[in-house]
Amino acid sequence: MTQDPHFFGYGSLVNRATHVYGGARPATARGWRRLWRHSGDHEVAILTAIPSPGSEIEGLIAAVPGGDWAALDAREAAYDRLIATPDITPPDAPAAAPEIAIYSIPADKHPAAPAPRAILLSYLDVVVQGYRAEFGEAGVARFFDTTDGWDATPILDDRATPRYPRAQQLTAEETELVDHHLARLQVARLSD
Repeated sequence: MTQDPHFFGYGSLVNRATHVYGGARPATARGWRRLWRHSGDHEVAILTAIPSPGSEIEGLIAAVPGGDWAALDAREAAYDRLIATPDITPPDAPAAAPEIAIYSIPADKHPAAPAPRAILLSYLDVVVQGYRAEFGEAGVARFFDTTDGWDATPILDDRATPRYPRAQQLTAEETELVDHHLARLQVARLSD
């Protein structure tokens, strides 16, 4: 019996409300770290995973039924889909692990932005909501600590009118948690 291939999500795909892939479960990607990528092709910063020996990030894996990558590849169009099976460790790894892909943007895939792009707060809210649900507040802290680029990337506060197409409603506690970590890291904030 052939197993369906899986993806490893490390950003908005950690928030189960943003996708239809059932059976998602926590996993760890060893040798990877997150980075805010600034592309001349995009108006906002894009969260990507990059190879980083000695690092690891938490996320979710889920099956892609029948290996039909079309919808997920369209959602992640800015990225390359890379096979990362040896790097991904689910807590319940079967004897014959399925193929697991990770989406990553190589530094040279898009032209460089002339200046740092802003992070959409509505996107970050979705990511943090997912990490809190899956890994608790300690997992949220690890998300911020295993993501590079906060020092050069301002936040565009679009909470009142979210630009991110899969924006979610946050609780007051979730909003406070996002704001706490942005303040801790002294991330600049821009009004929309």
